[in-house]
Amino acid sequence: MNWLDVIAEEDLADGAAALFRNAFGGDPDGVWIAPGRVNLIGEHIDYAGGLVLPFALPYATAVAVRRREDTTMRAVSTDTNQTWTGQLGEIGPGNPSGWAAYVAGVSWALQEHGVGGVDVAVHSSVPVGSGLSSSAALECSFALALDDLFDLRLDRKLLIEASIRAENEIAGASTGGMDQNIAMSAETGHALLLDCLDGSTRQIPLDLAGSGSRLLVIDTNAPHRLVDGQYGARREALDIACAELGVTTLRGLDLDTAVSGLVDDTLIRRVRHVVSEIGRVEQAAELLDRGAAGAALGELMTASHVSLRDDYEVSSPELDSAVDAARRAGAYGARMTGGGFGGSAIALVPSNLVQAVADEIVSSAARYELPPPTFLTAEPAGSAHRFF
Repeated sequence: MNWLDVIAEEDLADGAAALFRNAFGGDPDGVWIAPGRVNLIGEHIDYAGGLVLPFALPYATAVAVRRREDTTMRAVSTDTNQTWTGQLGEIGPGNPSGWAAYVAGVSWALQEHGVGGVDVAVHSSVPVGSGLSSSAALECSFALALDDLFDLRLDRKLLIEASIRAENEIAGASTGGMDQNIAMSAETGHALLLDCLDGSTRQIPLDLAGSGSRLLVIDTNAPHRLVDGQYGARREALDIACAELGVTTLRGLDLDTAVSGLVDDTLIRRVRHVVSEIGRVEQAAELLDRGAAGAALGELMTASHVSLRDDYEVSSPELDSAVDAARRAGAYGARMTGGGFGGSAIALVPSNLVQAVADEIVSSAARYELPPPTFLTAEPAGSAHRFF
């Protein structure tokens, strides 16, 4: 079974600092770290004003940063071994492209607050393309670095907003704000119930071990494909549905009311997912508040996957294989997590069945000639912070 090792924060920070010295010479002014995340339940509803229930992972991104006295920005990453150099005034939608857009975009979004040039080196243990939000981990660690280095003294909500703008407007990824919120607001041992309509949050204790369960995160190693317009198409469908229903959000509508005013079958299915998924998040939060993280929570997770697969159509053969295999081997429930079209799945498993479930997931992938999956540790971690 292929497990992805958790890299200690000290080693992660040392890796970023070493890359910085090799690329730019001298030492960085500091190193900042932000986590990746997994979403327990509540998928594709953050941009629909829904409720989501993510928690931070012990896999994170470290940025080593040094302030410059000009408006030049230089960025390098161990993931690509590529260096990007540009001027702050040249940053805009689509420029730069690729991974550099996520760091350059944050500088762009914070320019009005007095951000100048920097050198930045990126070292991460969040698997890229896994659907575990490597992009938000990068944005939020860097946003926090800029806030410190330029003495901006901004509220974390403003740093979250800047990170979202970087992803939406510069990188061109039409995502909601769940990932940035959990990266900036996570508490160790907790999930975050985020209301995407008003931005309010509530920390919910997540003690899976105490209920005899364990959450298995499965990186299917299939590319996380959001660049083909499918994500944006889902958001557009919800906008059309809201216009036809004469509402600004689907939040608060019961399912019969939501679908009664629609004719197009695709819109009906998209709306059915959103409304039912919001209900599942509410039920999941109630279960966790009671300390119940077993079969009942697993049933909600499986229902979420079925809805994402059939009504929202964002699953993939790799994700379906992992979910079905987990359930066959005795998992309480399983679902895709993240944007879909590849990426990761999660399975809620009785503690004594972790090995059996993982083995069946690996065997299923082999039978269907799919990439061998990687498994990650899922212990709720803390939020973005300065390491040194």
